[in-house]
Amino acid sequence: MAPGPQEINDVEALRVLAHPMRQKIEQCLRKGPANSASLARELGESTGLTSYHLRRMAEHGFIEEVPELARGRERWWRAVPGDRRYPPYSRQSPAMREALTQMHRLNLAELVEEARKFENARDTLGPWADAAIFSRATLRVDPARLAEFFEEYVALLQRYSAPAPASASQRDPQPGTRAVLVRLLGLPETD
Repeated sequence: MAPGPQEINDVEALRVLAHPMRQKIEQCLRKGPANSASLARELGESTGLTSYHLRRMAEHGFIEEVPELARGRERWWRAVPGDRRYPPYSRQSPAMREALTQMHRLNLAELVEEARKFENARDTLGPWADAAIFSRATLRVDPARLAEFFEEYVALLQRYSAPAPASASQRDPQPGTRAVLVRLLGLPETD
């Protein structure tokens, strides 16, 4: 069973999530456990820098150690799955708004980059070239119905999501599957 929603009200935790390097580390860890050296190689950074960011993320519970993979002083980490939520705009402090704005900008840039990579690789993807889905819609709802829609969307994602891999060897647990990036962007129309 998926963990319930967790509202993040701590500005420092939001700043941890809004850091570009930490977002890249979290993306890597969603694929499966890794250590600071493998993350450093993948991200083109130093091991010291990735270790520092891993510790900061762990302090806030966004990632955790995987002790069964540790060898000597080598520490392995995995993403902690969760339904992270943020306070509504009306309850955000200026510092929270700043951190969330940065996070949203990074998420949008990631979305654009992933779309570009998909388009560039499409000719080499075989049947996965046809697997991209896109839907565009306009809902006419009040805030309460929009919140209801969002909860149903999260439940649908959780129903179709496989559990996160427990070890590095389980990154693709079922033959023929691959990670599919799903994003939902809903913005009220302004006049």
